[in-house]
Amino acid sequence: MPTPQPAPSRRRRLSLPVLLAGGVASLILALGLSPTISAFTAQIKNTVDTAGTGTLIMQETNADGSVVCTSTDGGSVSTNTATCATINKYGGTLTMVPGQTVSTDVKIKNTGTADASAFTLTPGTCSQSANGTPNGSATNLCSTMTLVVTSGSTTVYSGTLQGFSSAVNLLTALGLTSIPSGTTVPFTFAVTVPSTAGNTYAGLQVSQPLTWDFSS
Repeated sequence: MPTPQPAPSRRRRLSLPVLLAGGVASLILALGLSPTISAFTAQIKNTVDTAGTGTLIMQETNADGSVVCTSTDGGSVSTNTATCATINKYGGTLTMVPGQTVSTDVKIKNTGTADASAFTLTPGTCSQSANGTPNGSATNLCSTMTLVVTSGSTTVYSGTLQGFSSAVNLLTALGLTSIPSGTTVPFTFAVTVPSTAGNTYAGLQVSQPLTWDFSS
């Protein structure tokens, strides 16, 4: 009859789980103490990412630069529209005689930071009035006096004051695509009383508003 084997003791039954638990704990501890695995990395950080708006400011000066008008004279760049009554492009001479021409030079400059992609000169309606007394009886001085507007060797307009009634695209007239920031464009306005004008044109004057425009 076989001899019965003694049952494993409780202590031996517990030794295997304890051993496994100890091994797992040792592995976790070993991984925790191991250095981080290296890898290739690359990075670009953009620290200057900005956007903003420029300014489009027009400046008009007389021939010697002693009189300056700026589009912001009307208040601020928000309105950017000003009235300049100190630069008379028709000369302001009220003693002209038949055959006389009066020339006035002006300069238009883009003093803003943005380029002007459009540049126009728009005339208002020419009007006639008395220039003191006595006065001639003619009523057509606007269609009698002539105007020639030039920029360098380019003629922008040539005709009567009355005929100067539509806006002139100055970029097209001058063969330009824009007026870059800091650029100055010169103009000459020559007004003439025809030599054929008689006494009926004496003591009269004309007035015509002119408006320069930039746009970007």
